[in-house]
Amino acid sequence: MLSFFLILFINIVYFIYQLLTDLLQKYLEKIKNVDIICGVPYTALPIATVLSLKTNIPMVMRRKEAKDYGTKKMIEGVFKKGDNCLIIEDVVTSGSSILETVEDLTAEGIKCSDVVVFLNREQGGAEYLKHNGVNMHSLLNLTDLMRYLKEEGCIDEKTVNKVSDYLHTTQVDHEALSKSLSKDRLYLSFAERAKIAKNPIAAKLFQIMATKQTTLCLAADLTDSTALLNLAEQAGPHICALKTHIDIVDDFHPNLIKPLREIANRHNFILFEDRKFCDIGKTIELQYSKGIYKISTWAQLVTAHALLGKGVLEVIKKSEGLEKRGVFLLAEASCSGTLIDAKYAKSTMKMAEEYPELVAGIVCQSPMFLNQPGLIQLTPGVQIDNKSDDVDQQYNSPEIVVTEKGCDIAVVGRGITKAADAALAAEKYRKILWDAYLQRIKKNHK
Repeated sequence: MLSFFLILFINIVYFIYQLLTDLLQKYLEKIKNVDIICGVPYTALPIATVLSLKTNIPMVMRRKEAKDYGTKKMIEGVFKKGDNCLIIEDVVTSGSSILETVEDLTAEGIKCSDVVVFLNREQGGAEYLKHNGVNMHSLLNLTDLMRYLKEEGCIDEKTVNKVSDYLHTTQVDHEALSKSLSKDRLYLSFAERAKIAKNPIAAKLFQIMATKQTTLCLAADLTDSTALLNLAEQAGPHICALKTHIDIVDDFHPNLIKPLREIANRHNFILFEDRKFCDIGKTIELQYSKGIYKISTWAQLVTAHALLGKGVLEVIKKSEGLEKRGVFLLAEASCSGTLIDAKYAKSTMKMAEEYPELVAGIVCQSPMFLNQPGLIQLTPGVQIDNKSDDVDQQYNSPEIVVTEKGCDIAVVGRGITKAADAALAAEKYRKILWDAYLQRIKKNHK
């Protein structure tokens, strides 16, 4: 019985692909001089493959990321410079994925002027592509699809109107999108970057930063739970995130989490556990979700090392707990004598690029990823007066980390926790950091 349904499923898929490629062939008659075909990775690849087999037009494949071995090419297949490539895509919203494919193909000397898509969601993608020199041909648009479904009695007029209203209110902000593709992140405001971020917690952080006018993350490295709650209450109005090392709290009890979350909600900041996960998958799963801390149930952000590979992200991604969560990967450190080198930092960035929906940002001391405005640069080791402590911590001033080192969120600890008035110190850091951010934006908009 199972084999029967499997064969039936395969036949249905085959029929659908045949139907789609028959429709695509009609567009090939309108588009002249097609030398090669490329499907936007990865959903459109099977369709492009069937079309290539049916038309005998060669197909090339664009990788989303280069392999770690071999030629490390982004474009695989047989082609030559000057070939005209027809791009195939399934659904278009903004058109940014198509333009990323165009960029990689163009880098190999391949010409790209046309794309055929199955469904145009009518949220501005066609206009954006045309503005960037790519003509979009769609087999179907969302408005027509809704009309067909209504005519067949599948949906009612209320649903049609609801979809229509949604399309009008969710048009892609192409100005922000254009800046994200053509400018580095230092050019963009946090409000603009919130629209680009793929990780939901990164987007939320950008929104908090823009509305509260703060880029301050407080490192609350306290060992007493009452002191921790008091500090969160005092500094809460001035911070975008509270960073904890929950396992150093001497009198920790699970009852601590509820009031901590209440303070975070009331003052609108993110709870951030600086656990720096680095172990085999099963151990990380237990450290993240089990034990007395149950980090996955309350910390929207955590830190992790890339040292043992992608397993750490896979485990966090699949673990029980909060529905929306983010990870900061550690690529550089603020302490002296670190063994982290440039090669490791580059590999960490590459790992972050492979998990855009999970990785919120990078912990680093330099502007490593200027062309990825959806990621957040988190920079620890910030103090107004001191240059180092009596152990191994190295400090930079708030102005330096923002204007010169590319910091988006600055981590301040003892500059606030050791102050006589934590609230006053937090507000002082908040203002200096925010003024430096405004200076950076103003400078880059000139």
